[in-house]
Amino acid sequence: MNTLTEQNMKLISIVTPCYNEEENVELLVDRIRSIFASLPQYRYEHIFIDNASADSTVAKIKALASTDPRIKLIVNSRNFGHIRSPIHAYFQAGGDAIISLAADLQDPPELIPEFLKKWEEGFRIVLGIKPKSLESRLMFLVRRAFYKTISNISEIDLIQNANGFGLYDRSIIEVMRKMDDPYPYFRGMISEIGFKHAEIPFEQPRRIRGITKNNFYTLYDTAILGITTHSKVPLRLATMAGFALAFMSLLVAVGYFVAKLVWWDQFTLGMAPLIISFFFFASVQLFFIGILGEYIGSIHTQVLKRPLVIEAERVNFSDKEADSASIQEEKKPDDHHGKAT
Repeated sequence: MNTLTEQNMKLISIVTPCYNEEENVELLVDRIRSIFASLPQYRYEHIFIDNASADSTVAKIKALASTDPRIKLIVNSRNFGHIRSPIHAYFQAGGDAIISLAADLQDPPELIPEFLKKWEEGFRIVLGIKPKSLESRLMFLVRRAFYKTISNISEIDLIQNANGFGLYDRSIIEVMRKMDDPYPYFRGMISEIGFKHAEIPFEQPRRIRGITKNNFYTLYDTAILGITTHSKVPLRLATMAGFALAFMSLLVAVGYFVAKLVWWDQFTLGMAPLIISFFFFASVQLFFIGILGEYIGSIHTQVLKRPLVIEAERVNFSDKEADSASIQEEKKPDDHHGKAT
């Protein structure tokens, strides 16, 4: 009778991407256990997906998993980056709801009861929103400026100050699976789906242990991905700038021509205007060629249709779960080119 009751309880999947977080995983697991001890109406599983950590992160998670079957681990064959790895883990989760939770403890697990309350009220998406942060003020302002900029140029309304921390109903994850995006911009996908969502504000704490894995390239990659995925404005700007500069060039050329005809002997062009004009037009061309290259690179990634990650190892996943994941990966080419006969 108790087993039947437990099977009928809703399953919540906690998904935690990690890379070199040996100082944080044990404390995170303890905090999650404590929270769900106060939520006896739910079952939970805690899925870690590790991007080939170089420290003892994997060993510590394995040790935790050996004494608690609710703790599961996916180890990637290499570092597939912070964009693809979490999405893959969401697709492997079996819960009625999936909660995305970073390993650095800057996403407070104590908000989970509030997430679940909003979920039970009928919201399919519940997001942690950070209007304030104790991180570097400069970094916070840069992030806010980016979110505001991309929201202004995006074709959809993007959610401000959301970093992915939140709860997602099973139906949302299945919609994401059908999108079949090999390099997904997760925050944009949430807005693209369009369901009404709830927001839980919180003040993001400073990282206490370890160092951040974000650097200029990862932040730039995320920014460009958001722009190329959800906006054509840079391409339109390139076209409009091309027309405008061409018109200006024509006016300048006509002006110089008339001046030369009127003051034939006195008027000389000089080298300075030529050099300034050359470098100005060259810099404009290079900038917009770079923008065009980013869009072409995004198309190239989509065409390749590579898997989100390649797994090296799984811990505490049942054979049925492993088979289901394998089937999903095998279906991708057939879904893309038509059903196999």
